[in-house]
Amino acid sequence: MDNHDKLALPVGTTLDRFIMRKQEDFPYATGELSQLLRDIALAAKIVNREINRSGLIDIAGAYGNRNVQGEDQQKLDVIANIRFIRALRNGGEVCTIISEEDEEMIQTGNAQGKYVVAIDPLDGSSNIDVNVSIGTIFSIYRRVSPAGSEGTAQDCLQTGTHQVAAGYVIYGSSTMMVYTTGNGVNGFTYEPSLGEFFLSHPTIQTPAGGTVYSINEGLSEHFSQGTKAFVAYCKEQNYSARYIGSLVADFHRNLLKGGIYMYPGSSKAPKGKLRLMYECNPLAFIVEQAGGKSSNGHRRTLELEPTELHSRCPVFIGSTEMVEKAEEFLAAEVARTGVEM
Repeated sequence: MDNHDKLALPVGTTLDRFIMRKQEDFPYATGELSQLLRDIALAAKIVNREINRSGLIDIAGAYGNRNVQGEDQQKLDVIANIRFIRALRNGGEVCTIISEEDEEMIQTGNAQGKYVVAIDPLDGSSNIDVNVSIGTIFSIYRRVSPAGSEGTAQDCLQTGTHQVAAGYVIYGSSTMMVYTTGNGVNGFTYEPSLGEFFLSHPTIQTPAGGTVYSINEGLSEHFSQGTKAFVAYCKEQNYSARYIGSLVADFHRNLLKGGIYMYPGSSKAPKGKLRLMYECNPLAFIVEQAGGKSSNGHRRTLELEPTELHSRCPVFIGSTEMVEKAEEFLAAEVARTGVEM
């Protein structure tokens, strides 16, 4: 390749162009879902800008309030929540939003909106002060109630099998948006000088097996015997422990390289810590589309019935072979004790 040819190389496929080309993949190809994905990408660009300058304009650190989960809110939690809600409200395609930062459903005022979005605006935000990767996780459902009125609890409390799209944004050494509409998984890297996401990871497939396990072993005293036995098995196999404490970052690494992420139920928190609607379901949809698996240790994550907006559930997610091996240890414990955890 001569110098002239190198200069003429294409920049790549932008997210906007990719979404438009793939619109026919959507079950309801009328353009609203395409626009909704672009709205989320726009808000992600704004949040990315705020994160990159957080240490310079005093928006890092704690905000001073607690969210509905009882967690200390960071300033960037509040900023990201405002940005995403504003983008979804102004876009017009969404009737109702579930956010980790708000106790109740958020009505956007778009009664004709066909979609419901469940979102964790900024996952792992306590890590921002130490410059560790953080992220946004989102899930999109088609409303089931008639258009022309506010969204309902029935619209929001759908199983993960009804998702029409899901994705995450990881803000790290580079910023990436990864999403699926049920036709494979694609990743886009943000080019800040052009202000565009470009296709960088087409048709992501996660390895069937792996040698990495991600779990907060500081809580091991409270794990079930089945979980303890699986962690011991990982150590016997000389697997590597990798746990960042930022769900999106841990999941993203394991998605690309193979591995398992676990946040099990425990004696301290029988239902686990992660939320079904805007953490477990969207990542389960993505990992399944990439050839992986997700369960609560006993049942497929996408088939779990939510009972409230902020339902929690245990999760074992990642490479299929590793998740199934974890399920074997948990099933053995149930057979021995008759207790499922």
